[in-house]
Amino acid sequence: MQVPDIIIAVDGYSSTGKSTFAKLVAKEFAFLYLDSGAMYRGVTLFAMEKGFIDAEGTIDEKALRKSLGELELHFEHGAEGTLLYSGERCIEKEIRTMEVSSHVSPVSAIPFVRNWVDERLHAFSEKGRVIMDGRDIGTTVFPNAEVKVFMVAEPEIRAQRRFDELKAKGENPDFDEVMKNLLERDYIDSHRETSPLKRAEDAYVMDNSDMTLHEETVWLRGLLQGKFGILE
Repeated sequence: MQVPDIIIAVDGYSSTGKSTFAKLVAKEFAFLYLDSGAMYRGVTLFAMEKGFIDAEGTIDEKALRKSLGELELHFEHGAEGTLLYSGERCIEKEIRTMEVSSHVSPVSAIPFVRNWVDERLHAFSEKGRVIMDGRDIGTTVFPNAEVKVFMVAEPEIRAQRRFDELKAKGENPDFDEVMKNLLERDYIDSHRETSPLKRAEDAYVMDNSDMTLHEETVWLRGLLQGKFGILE
């Protein structure tokens, strides 16, 4: 199926499978995949390693702002897909830990952090034909994206997905802790002052609580065919 050179914005709550869906779509339709969530996780990891987040979770915003210019994040294609690098170091594994997850929402709510990430995402997507997932892609980063998808799923299902993901990575998570972290992130993401998580008025809602990945791609294929009059 020949899809035009458009930007597809994918937003939604934590653990709805936004990244998995976006990566699959990128592969199927030959789009460049950009993971905005990975960028925020990269900044969070940087802040943690620099000691800008204390044991209580308080962020030294002044120090982070001053040092952010040292951080160089970029994506590279590897055997496992698109990977995030900090300079020459692949940090894909480190940014997916529960420790980073517990701090990423407060860090990503900081206005200068969001501006820093947005500037780089725009630079990455200058050539078009991009699919990007996050929490404010269709509302703030790419408000003029030709296609916007807002993903939702039941909290218990999202928590189980995150739990299984962490187990598969060799971690020993507690389900109640995973659920608590997920609900806290939902609240912070939806109530932050800068670019809160919300559905864009022209976004198509996908509730994938009971959908397989194949069904998700079939859903998008139908959406694209109807929107752009594509005949296979």
